[in-house]
Amino acid sequence: MDVDSQAEQYEAGRYEAEQYEAGRYEAEQYETGPHATEPRATGLRESKKRETRQLISDHATRLFLLQGFEETTVAEIAIAARVAKKTVTNYFPRKEDLALDHHELFTGGLAAAVTGRAAGETPLSALTGAIRTALAEHQPIVGFTGPEFARMVADSPTLGARLRELHELREERLARALAAEEHHSPGAPRAAAALLAAADRLLFRRTQELTLAGLSDDAIEVELRPVADHVLTLLTAALGTEPGVGTGPGTVTGPGAVTGPGVGAPPA
Repeated sequence: MDVDSQAEQYEAGRYEAEQYEAGRYEAEQYETGPHATEPRATGLRESKKRETRQLISDHATRLFLLQGFEETTVAEIAIAARVAKKTVTNYFPRKEDLALDHHELFTGGLAAAVTGRAAGETPLSALTGAIRTALAEHQPIVGFTGPEFARMVADSPTLGARLRELHELREERLARALAAEEHHSPGAPRAAAALLAAADRLLFRRTQELTLAGLSDDAIEVELRPVADHVLTLLTAALGTEPGVGTGPGTVTGPGAVTGPGVGAPPA
């Protein structure tokens, strides 16, 4: 039996199970009353959706790591998860997002650092602090994905292209967050976002390279900490006096502050 036929059989069986569950749900609604069950019913539906999404994602990741991204089909994922192909595509319209399934968190990460910063903290300080934290905590958003996942991405042109798109979306969302700040100069939010996102991509790419070279996460952090320090010093020199991004004239302060000699000026 070919893969598509197997998927169709699973789809038919799942439909019957869903019909049974729907009938049982209607009976529960009748027995307990609509006012009492509405919050519970909503919670159960949402919980079931989350469970199904995670199930599909887990099976997809296992197959991708075992067979390779390009070699694995959506039909095979559907069979492994015991769902219909349409269910897979309903939750994940793009095959790439089965592998990069936390893309919303990733693309919104830098913007969230700006919008969620502490009172009195500058966007630049919040962003440099977020980058430092991601490096210290070995977060996936800065490239700490493990060697198997890094190899899967490196071996897939499709995933490489999608990752570049996600980095561009990350920059775009950061630019919009900076544009919402008061007192910024014309064009400054987009220019600042481009510089900050370029630094972010540099660290991500280097983390992936060192992962594939066989370094441990701790060794990668040690290797990249001085690189991050230098890059963030450059960003502070470029953006520290920009209204709506840095503090204006003077030294950038806050949890993510970077100190060091100025760029283009000799040390004292």
